[in-house]
Amino acid sequence: MNRPLTVAARAKVAPFAVMDILQRVADLRAAGRDVISLCAGEPSGGAPSAVSAAAAALHAAGTPLTYTPTLGISELRQAIAGHYKRWYGLDVPARNVAVTTGSSGAFMLVFLAAFNPRDKVALARPGYPAYKNILTALGIEVIELDAGADSRFQPTPAILDAAVAKHGPLAGLMLASPANPTGTMVSREELAALTGWCGENGVRLISDEIYHGITYPAPGNQDPKGVCAWELDRSGVVISSFSKYWGMTGWRLGWAIVPDDLLQGVDALAGNVALCPPAPAQMAALAAFSEQAYAEADAAVAEFARTRDYVLSNVAGLGWTDAAPADGAFYFYANLGPALAGFADSREYCAALLESEAVALVPGADFDGVGGLATVRLSFAAGYDAVREALVRIERFQAAQAV
Repeated sequence: MNRPLTVAARAKVAPFAVMDILQRVADLRAAGRDVISLCAGEPSGGAPSAVSAAAAALHAAGTPLTYTPTLGISELRQAIAGHYKRWYGLDVPARNVAVTTGSSGAFMLVFLAAFNPRDKVALARPGYPAYKNILTALGIEVIELDAGADSRFQPTPAILDAAVAKHGPLAGLMLASPANPTGTMVSREELAALTGWCGENGVRLISDEIYHGITYPAPGNQDPKGVCAWELDRSGVVISSFSKYWGMTGWRLGWAIVPDDLLQGVDALAGNVALCPPAPAQMAALAAFSEQAYAEADAAVAEFARTRDYVLSNVAGLGWTDAAPADGAFYFYANLGPALAGFADSREYCAALLESEAVALVPGADFDGVGGLATVRLSFAAGYDAVREALVRIERFQAAQAV
């Protein structure tokens, strides 16, 4: 009798519901439905024209697309370091820049290099589900911090103290500002308090800053793009990407700013796990740091701001409650409130909305396993016209359910 085969326990993580919803969106569109998808965190404009032109020229010239250095070509690492000087006035050595296969690749490499199995890493709930799922798959214990509206959905030293008192010492803190799904940000003072707490408690900070630049600051704000964690402390890791501000989701290119003590480990792991980031994406991405590309990205952010204003001004018509303020990114996260009546949870609400009115939202359960069954995330990255029509359909759907 043959010995039965097994599946590793680490593979039994929850799937990301957005991907299942996107598949249903594709099926409905193939059937002729006019679907408005407000579920993916994907800018509709795509890459800056200079990046696309650079990629076209690269392929037209027949440039050999061979392996690159493990942590990226030197020109791109230097350009990313220059970006930190431009936005934050921050001197980042190019040697500390690790170019990765999307920010997802950076998370995997950094978590592997920084934490051991059974270490405890804290993160805010609600939050991006991949943090929890990757950490869990690596055998790291995730400590979820119940960060609600009172703390603007962000961790605080007091919340962290309570977590240590309950669960024991932490090895890491995963922070996102602007955060997915809430869009909330930490101020310079709040980030200083968190980096100070991490330093006092021997906790490694991992700062997800992929939505920096997609921000909606008040006039005179001293940190209009966001605050980089390396401005305050260089023992943590900063992770970012070309996917959001530059709209280059499918190019699969991100980076990490890695402190010296983790650099050798990240380099060795990257060489074994991925060999190198995609060569053509790296070469074309150099054009992302041109003046034209920055101008186009800023124009896209201005359109996000216009769409955000429209969404926020129509919250009353939706009847949703406890909405996050959406300081940055392109998400609106709220409790469905009275609109949930007649549905078992937000998953059932979203499924019915998609089939009835062909509008795709993401139910909150992916982001919050406790309170998410009553919440939804709306991505306004699809653009002003799409969001405006979607809100008309949502209000019509809710009015029909209320009859």
